[in-house]
Parts: sequence; C-alpha cells; structure tokens
Amino acid sequence: ENMPKAADWNIGDELPVIKTEPLTRHDLALYCGASGDHNPIHVDYDYAKEAGLDDVIAHGMLSMGYLGKMLTNWIPQKQIRSYQARFTAMTHIGETVCCSGRIANKWEEGGKWMAKIELFADTPQAQTIIGEAEVFLD
Repeated sequence: ENMPKAADWNIGDELPVIKTEPLTRHDLALYCGASGDHNPIHVDYDYAKEAGLDDVIAHGMLSMGYLGKMLTNWIPQKQIRSYQARFTAMTHIGETVCCSGRIANKWEEGGKWMAKIELFADTPQAQTIIGEAEVFLD
C-alpha cells in the first residue's frame, strides 16, 4: 500500500491538496438530504435574503467533510486519532473549496510515530476552516 511512513514525513511537510468543483445549489440540496441538516439558510434563497445574505450558503460541515476526504486520501481512516475544526467564514454558491494540511508536529508515543496535522479549507474569498488532526504515521 501507498501509506505514509513516519520516516518519510517531517514537520512542515504539506499533504496532497484537494480542490472541489464550484459548489452548486444541487450540491447543497443533496447534502441537506444526506446530513439531515435542513436549515433553510442552505437551500432557500428567499430565507437567506431575509437573513441578510446575498444568497444561500454552504454547510460548514460539507467543507469539513471535504477536509476529512483530503486527510483520508493521504492516510487510512483507522490511523486518525482525532479530527476537529473551527468554522471561520462562510462558503458561497459557486465557490471552490481548497483543502490543505501540513505536519505541525511529530513525536513518538508508545512505540508509534504520531503527527499533528494543521488543516485548512479556503475559498477564493476567505479561509473558511482551521482545524487539526492527530494521526498515527505507521
């Protein structure tokens, strides 16, 4: 398998980036159904306008899901000990989400190599998520 090995990764190394297609209303409608989050701010243009927005906004958890996908593209899910994120800005219709990460720390614990990964989701307009994960490197 093509899994990361502890010896191959160092503090400051960057994970392979993923970038979404521009988000559509259809994407948000599908995510409403999949997630059970039916807040009208994500699908109802009139509701979003009344709330003071120009249009509907994407679910923060949708971008967090893309960020998780970037992480599991790099390392098997079973090697992720923790994953957390803070939402810092809104994602709008038509924007792409670029997910990236870098190794912030690396240490040995109980005979296994661990790493702390700093995670970021960005649209062309803003950084929308700052997160982190702890992973077993091997």
